[in-house]
Amino acid sequence: MNFALQKTLELILIIGLGLLLQKKVAKQDLKGVKVLILSVALPATIFVALLKIELNGTLLVFPLAALTFNLLMLLATKYFLAASLHKEEKSKKRTLMMLLPSTAPGLSCFPFIVAYLGDDTLALAALADIGNKIFVLILLYMLAMHWYRKNSVNEKQESSKSKLKGLFISLINEPINMVIVVGLIMLGFGLNLSSLPTFFQNTALSIKDLMTPLVLLFIGMAVRINSGEFKLIISMLFRRAGLAFLISGLFAFAIPTLTPAMILLLVVFPQSACSFWPFAHMSAIQSMDEKDAQPNPTFDVNFGLNILACSLPFSTLLIIGIFSFSEFFINPLILLGLGASILAISFTPDIFKTTSFMLDRERKITRKTLKKKSHMTIAKDDFMPTNEKKSISDAKAS
Repeated sequence: MNFALQKTLELILIIGLGLLLQKKVAKQDLKGVKVLILSVALPATIFVALLKIELNGTLLVFPLAALTFNLLMLLATKYFLAASLHKEEKSKKRTLMMLLPSTAPGLSCFPFIVAYLGDDTLALAALADIGNKIFVLILLYMLAMHWYRKNSVNEKQESSKSKLKGLFISLINEPINMVIVVGLIMLGFGLNLSSLPTFFQNTALSIKDLMTPLVLLFIGMAVRINSGEFKLIISMLFRRAGLAFLISGLFAFAIPTLTPAMILLLVVFPQSACSFWPFAHMSAIQSMDEKDAQPNPTFDVNFGLNILACSLPFSTLLIIGIFSFSEFFINPLILLGLGASILAISFTPDIFKTTSFMLDRERKITRKTLKKKSHMTIAKDDFMPTNEKKSISDAKAS
């Protein structure tokens, strides 16, 4: 069996086991699993990933390109992709803005890059993931804190100094952020994972290996998707994929000297599943909302979890399709056309809804106008003189 397909089936099977465990695991128990992921497994994964990075100034173009893509997707989600949501669904829109611009290439993209493009291309993809990590771990956390403070029931005006102090305290309280700070300091001094004692390396690597199965089991156990949300999520994932194809096509068109392997990397990396790290930020904000007794939560965490559950199989199937028909996807014009077509199809139901709404509104206005006119005609007839009424009735009789 193909390695990439085998890896995909393994990931989906673990999610399936989580689904089977739903009846045996209470919702209260899921909080403990989430704490284990956010406070132990995820920090260890980030720590190991950071200390494996070799800083090289000539390769900065890859993380900068990934960070540019993240920022473009963030703006597009706010003003374009989530435009069909109702204005009152602010928590869902914020959730989409946290998840849709993020990518998780480690789970959904790297296994296929190794299988189809080799280790050299995987190294470049890992460098690009540095820009994505900066976005999801730092920029999205700052954005989540900004929304939390803006949405807070506490209406006290805080000075810039107190806001920075509160942000610093929040950063220290999160194990993930502490690990990032320690990792960056070690990289600054030229240290890496091999600089640490052997027992510490082995412990970090052992805990890191828990990350993927724990996250997938948690998604399977916690996901609760209703039919209405499923349609919305699939629509948003298609819009995300279409926009990613458009951006990849523009980059490939602007740089015609790219090799087929580089074009494929440029196409599949943005199609990675949504990252779990923004969900970690949203879970932290949810705890703060609960302490504040916030009636309108900053994020819809359950909606975010459902997006994660749908995003992983959606992205893996899409990436397998891209690699299976790689000759088709290395043409920039085809990428631009495909992206535009997917966006047009995904927005078609909203356009029809808007059109039918406008037609119904026009019909209601027309009915009201006709009723008013008929009422006025009867009124005129009521005030008609008696002699004229008799003559009209005689004419009707004849």
